[in-house]
Amino acid sequence: MQFSRRGDVHPFIVMDVMEDARRAEAAGASVIHMEVGQPGTPAPRLAREAVNKAISSEALGYTVALGLPELRERISKLYRDWYGIDVPASRIIVTAGSSAGFLLSFLAMFDAGQRVATIAPGYPSYRNILKGLDIEVVELEGAAASGWRPTPEMIAGAGDIDGLLVASPSNPTGAMLDRASLQGLIDAARAKNAVFISDEIYHGLHYGERAVTALELSNDVVVINSFSKYFSMTGWRVGWMVAPEPMARVVERLAQNFFICPAHVSQVAALAAMDAVDECEANQTIYRKNREVLLEELPKAGFTKLAPCEGAFYIYAEVDHLTGDSREFCKRMLAEAGVAATPGHDFDPMRGAGTVRFSFARSTEDMIEGARRLKAWLG
Repeated sequence: MQFSRRGDVHPFIVMDVMEDARRAEAAGASVIHMEVGQPGTPAPRLAREAVNKAISSEALGYTVALGLPELRERISKLYRDWYGIDVPASRIIVTAGSSAGFLLSFLAMFDAGQRVATIAPGYPSYRNILKGLDIEVVELEGAAASGWRPTPEMIAGAGDIDGLLVASPSNPTGAMLDRASLQGLIDAARAKNAVFISDEIYHGLHYGERAVTALELSNDVVVINSFSKYFSMTGWRVGWMVAPEPMARVVERLAQNFFICPAHVSQVAALAAMDAVDECEANQTIYRKNREVLLEELPKAGFTKLAPCEGAFYIYAEVDHLTGDSREFCKRMLAEAGVAATPGHDFDPMRGAGTVRFSFARSTEDMIEGARRLKAWLG
């Protein structure tokens, strides 16, 4: 059987770790899950109630490709509430998770052979989706000394690029960009006539100043967001993107053909979830506590070099003083300590052998137990 060159992409390693953890549990092992960026809480109560009502009273058929008009209007209100800016619903496109948002934006803006810059360490699916579309990935190396944040100087030295993809808060480091830093990157991309794409799926999850959306600084950007993280709706697969007006129709045509529409039931849940502010903020309180636990306890286990962790729910640890192969290190951690974590290879193919990502999206009790196991394991 012959396979396409486009399909030759690296695995999403965290999903492999998740499967290894599932097998261990099926065999009777106790596993503390710190591998996957998935909230331990269900979709908000209002979302579940809205779905129960809709299932019993509606057909839940196709929606228009851009998403339910009332959901797009509600997302527009979110931008007024969170950031004090006016983003017309006509620029908002509901997607089948942020993954579909990335795919649609890449298809709409780049041709095969064009060059898009991303930051390492960074979310692995960026480069894998780009490669699957025959788009060249230009990986710019972040540095621990600068909190793993991208800089305009990195962009200036990237050569000719057609796009720049930046995340704040970042997965896996939790690093955030302030207004001036984000503006500098937007300006650096503009100087190269490159499209600026802002991954904002961890907005709402911050431990100091709130995150800045690129839409506060420019209308000539593409923003990707999701209901997965702040709204605890990973498995519902619903997100959104904000596109410049001329791009919206291009994305709509692609969405019609690739997806028809996002799942109607997930859009119903998403609409109701946006009013569940108290519940979502209560989850944020749990993450804040979990962060405090791990920042205090991980160094006691030997993880002394940690990324900023200003947002999201990850701690990115340098482990080159503990191992020369983080993938093997994580396999041993699961087998010997019963703690699942993600090796840095997923986020930084060149330097990831010396890093590990811990997710603190589960319960505080799990974080306390996970830290205890790690301290016992590393002695």
